[in-house]
Amino acid sequence: MFDRAGLICACQAHGRVVRVVVAAVRGSAPREVGAAMLVWASGQSGTIGGGALEFELAASARDLAQDTHSRHALGPDLGQCCGGAVEVLSEVYDLNRARALPSDLMARGPDPMPLSIKRMMKVARNEGRLPPAQMKDGWMIEPVQAPDQDIWIWGAGHVGRALVDVLQHVPGYRLTWADTGAERFPQDVADAVTVVPAADLPALAAHAPQDAHHLILTYAHDIDLGLCYALLTRGFASCGLIGSATKWARFRKRLGGLGHSPDEIARITCPIGDPSLGKAPHLIAIGVAYRLAQSTQTIPQRLETRA
Repeated sequence: MFDRAGLICACQAHGRVVRVVVAAVRGSAPREVGAAMLVWASGQSGTIGGGALEFELAASARDLAQDTHSRHALGPDLGQCCGGAVEVLSEVYDLNRARALPSDLMARGPDPMPLSIKRMMKVARNEGRLPPAQMKDGWMIEPVQAPDQDIWIWGAGHVGRALVDVLQHVPGYRLTWADTGAERFPQDVADAVTVVPAADLPALAAHAPQDAHHLILTYAHDIDLGLCYALLTRGFASCGLIGSATKWARFRKRLGGLGHSPDEIARITCPIGDPSLGKAPHLIAIGVAYRLAQSTQTIPQRLETRA
């Protein structure tokens, strides 16, 4: 998908940015249509498959003054043995151009827009089903990636660390990591992860977006319960709680006594995960990441963990 938000952030940080995207593939190629990288004067992010082709396109992107459409055979001349061919768009953006992009579906090509593209755009927007990235009748079509959804991970223990380690690489999500003190976090945390030490985690929950996803994995049952109560009061997109069936039965009773209805309480998933993967922290995290990759709408619904 076209990462509009990521492009805007790159332009804010680096000024002029060239987006290089695979527009079409014939035969064997390192990456699929829609794979893209961003290139600026002093660096780049993303990949279109590495190797000589990526190196050459990144180097040429830094000198581009206007958009280009190029074709490349992946053979001996490039030192690559894929044997196929790719078409590549290299598009030059500044912040104003990036901000002017549509938020749902990108279509660009030589004027006038073909009737086939107009029909595709109309169907996609009327039915809410965005087409895959593709080159059609000389026009490049790409669905725009929805804004990142918030995931709040509560707890910096073994499972929390494994979740952050894995989920920071899953596109489409923005991670906030909370625990009761700065000393509970590892020394090195990726810049993309927002670390929030707070003595009172349930009080912090009031500041989470109401459409955020939550994973509650703290070291204390009373903190877990306080977070469940606070988030049920605050609202959330989804919420998963570390624990056993026994722990969850006790929590349901206590949350009911605190005034939450059975239907409200049932929105919290406990236990969460895929029991078949095991209970090692990184296996739990892999299960979460797999479910996230399956759907950009909901947090994984089953992630079994130890009480």
